[in-house]
Amino acid sequence: MGASPLAPGWLSYPSERNSLWVQQWAHDVERLDNGQLSVGGVGVEKIAADFGTPVFVVSETDFRLRARSFLDAFNDAFAPLCGGADVYYAGKSFLCTEVARWVVEEGLRLDTCSGGELAVAERAGLTGPQLGLHGNNKSDAEINRALDLGVGRIIVDSIHELQRIHTIAGGRRAVANVMLRLTPGVHAHTHEFIATAHEDQKFGLSLSPGGDDPRSPAETAVVMALRSPHIKLLGLHCHIGSQIFEPDGFELAATRLLDFLGYVRDTHGVELPELDLGGGYGIAYTEQDEPRPPAEIANAMAAVVGSTCRKLSMAVPRISIEPGRAIAGPTTFTLYEVGTLKTVQVDVSTELGEGGTAPRRYISVDGGMSDNARPVLYDADYSAVLANRASKAEPELSRVVGKHCESGDIVVRDVYLPADICTGDLLAVPGTGAYCWALASNYNYIGRPPVIAVTETCARLIIRGETEEDLLARDMGAPR
Repeated sequence: MGASPLAPGWLSYPSERNSLWVQQWAHDVERLDNGQLSVGGVGVEKIAADFGTPVFVVSETDFRLRARSFLDAFNDAFAPLCGGADVYYAGKSFLCTEVARWVVEEGLRLDTCSGGELAVAERAGLTGPQLGLHGNNKSDAEINRALDLGVGRIIVDSIHELQRIHTIAGGRRAVANVMLRLTPGVHAHTHEFIATAHEDQKFGLSLSPGGDDPRSPAETAVVMALRSPHIKLLGLHCHIGSQIFEPDGFELAATRLLDFLGYVRDTHGVELPELDLGGGYGIAYTEQDEPRPPAEIANAMAAVVGSTCRKLSMAVPRISIEPGRAIAGPTTFTLYEVGTLKTVQVDVSTELGEGGTAPRRYISVDGGMSDNARPVLYDADYSAVLANRASKAEPELSRVVGKHCESGDIVVRDVYLPADICTGDLLAVPGTGAYCWALASNYNYIGRPPVIAVTETCARLIIRGETEEDLLARDMGAPR
């Protein structure tokens, strides 16, 4: 059969038909002797029988290892400069009470960005310096809740929000720990919807003057924070985007924020003690992705921070980072059951102008855009493997699609899968630990899938799947 002319340039024709590309998977995912995929020694057929499909399958062991690897790498890299680093897990990527406990048990802190995420943290027993609160439009209730919990830092996104925190904290006769989120003007190499450090977007305080005020919004916010008796200004924060592989954006952002810390010292006589460089480190969704190991990221950032601080004759501030996807993403795969299949003929044009057609097979599964919205939101690419058995059949270019009433309901746009896949087979899509369950919806009145955690040959439910009773429980129309 051979490679398809419809395949994108980055997708290679598989030479080994049942192999796993290890960068995409949790370290304890493997194929058993019968060809079945397993995680932590638990086969996918047992998972499907016990929990149904679709289901998110998390390796707890792998999650903990990835969390600890970031903490160890950044502590080692920054220990000579500022005594180590603080790692905040970005809860928006995937959060439940069990995950919150894993994070703290591994020595990390938790970054939240809503009252609901604070509620999860509180239920898991987290308070005080273990927590941070993000968000560009925090409600009064969320600010009050953060103060009730004594969160270690509130990341301020605008001058208006800084004024509101001052007023709310003042009314409580309290002091709010605050960091200012700045937009350093760095254009990250990623999708425009997840690039967050350029000027024309909703997040952060600009370093550039605008309007009639000769000062930048960042400069104005510093003055306001330092003058307020109800604000304790800890330092600066930035986040340049998500799913980023190139180091230059992180390094440039660090340099610009350190320069601004120098400005604050020279202008106001205050050395702010903390600097958060955000997250956004990329993971391997497909073979075109080449993620950097945590130690490489940490050492590169430490080198830039150290040299810039020496140039500015500045003490190195306490550094913190916020990985989410890079911890949660590879720990998880989504398990689906195959339903209908069909093959269509697609027009092909070549560089020589010759026409013709080529087959594209559509494989429908029992989930879709309600459990993974990223392909339709960001044109995100994923991969998939036949999970319940090995196959000697020729690989065939396939498109894995969901069951929703949308032509854009695509789970995996392009992947080579065995030609003998049939109804009832199981497919596993790796790298779904971040921003999949978190973005899940009830489109077409389909319940969000369960999440199970596997460790030491034991699979257990950590989030129950939704039932039809759950979906109807909030419908207040009276039954006839």
